[in-house]
Amino acid sequence: MGNKQTIFTDEQEPYCSLLCRLHGRFHELAPHLVPMDYTDDPDVKIPLTLIVNMPELKENPFRNRIVESFSEDGLGNLSFNDFVDMFSVLSEMAPRELKAIYAFKIYDFNVDNYICKEDLEKTLNKLTKEELTPEEVNLVCEKAIEEADLDGDSKLSFADFENMISRAPDFLRYRTLVTEIIDMWSQA
Repeated sequence: MGNKQTIFTDEQEPYCSLLCRLHGRFHELAPHLVPMDYTDDPDVKIPLTLIVNMPELKENPFRNRIVESFSEDGLGNLSFNDFVDMFSVLSEMAPRELKAIYAFKIYDFNVDNYICKEDLEKTLNKLTKEELTPEEVNLVCEKAIEEADLDGDSKLSFADFENMISRAPDFLRYRTLVTEIIDMWSQA
């Protein structure tokens, strides 16, 4: 009577297994913070400094922005729900539209809901490990805005961004905004 056992349907079992594995990863990042039972503290968050050192993110130049974009507080502290959301969107099976929303958030460094020239400069510098001259960075950023800015306000709204990536089918799977634009111009 006192022991309740949860029984999952065959359809639910893969999701439960995946959630258990994700919780295991979440717990491993900070075993001193993350309980195995959330009864006493359901709002546990792991700080950005621990998340960005995961093997999946460690080498990514956008690792901080990725984690910040998925954190409810915007500072990179992830709850388990934020962690699951991040892995869901980064999975190959996530819908393209969802990936586009988060790609836009990641490139929007100043978090003003636009990708402006300064956001593009930061993006390009991260992608190239600051190997381009300031003049080259400026040229690419101006061209990107010129090419993608549909309403002429000198910044990219989500609609501008979505239109641009719709013309590059592999964009969200393999590339980032600036590398795709650089390739388009080098072929012209």
